[in-house]
Amino acid sequence: MSDWQRVGTGNRWETAYAYSRASRAGGLVFCTGTVALADGGEAFAPGDAHAQTLRCFEIIEGSLRELGLGRTAIVRSRVFVTDIHQADAVGRAHASFFGVHRPCLTQVGVHALIAPEFVVEIECDAVAGA
Repeated sequence: MSDWQRVGTGNRWETAYAYSRASRAGGLVFCTGTVALADGGEAFAPGDAHAQTLRCFEIIEGSLRELGLGRTAIVRSRVFVTDIHQADAVGRAHASFFGVHRPCLTQVGVHALIAPEFVVEIECDAVAGA
């Protein structure tokens, strides 16, 4: 596909598992599941659902910027959380990040993520021109 663009952060999982942080096909953008990594590659704010949610969105937003888009291009976010009792903390972080933009949101309680220090993983879909 000639208009397919991909971006990556180069983290250890992207390299080992052969995937992109975000892919754009025409006007559609898909952001892969994102955990809260600090700049050095370690877990950001282990166990803190609110802080990890915000960090995940910062990473996602950086990938969107590389594709020429911003946070308002996001039309759907899916949040996987290891403790569904943290749904309010995640929801407040989502509201803080998006403000009046208000994309669709799904929160799903899961047993575990890629490593125990991560309590939130987020994937998003975006549309260019949204």
